Amino acid sequence: MKILMVCLGNICRSPLAEGVLQDLAKKAGLNWQVNSAGTNGYHTGEPPHHYSIKVAKQNGIDISKQRSRKFTSADFEQYDLIYVMAEDVLDDIKRIGRNNFVSEKVRLFLDESFPGQYKDVPDPWYGTENGYHDVFEIINNNCKNIIKKYTNK
Repeated sequence: MKILMVCLGNICRSPLAEGVLQDLAKKAGLNWQVNSAGTNGYHTGEPPHHYSIKVAKQNGIDISKQRSRKFTSADFEQYDLIYVMAEDVLDDIKRIGRNNFVSEKVRLFLDESFPGQYKDVPDPWYGTENGYHDVFEIINNNCKNIIKKYTNK
């Protein structure tokens, strides 16, 4: 399965989600390809935020080699599932995707834990390091639910 995680800048939430889900999938023996992207492109080519890297490392996951990239309409053709971190990101990928937008492939990330409640993963960008720890826990718990959903484990 090919999965794409998408947030605004691709330096805080989606790199963490990419790293966590890839780690959990590998540990579960799944041959999943997990990547991430951002809708605004402001950080293209940059590594994840230093707090995202730090928090992931403290949890045994190395995301330091990831580089931000902009979401494109071609992503709808290349991925089986596209998880968005927030409703505004969903609006952005609809706009970017235009005629390529495939609603069946797109999910709000937290729908795996809170179906139909449309909760956004908080953006830790403007906060302190503690916010990154909180976001990591939210992402980690939700990624475990994704693994369960698609493997019946």
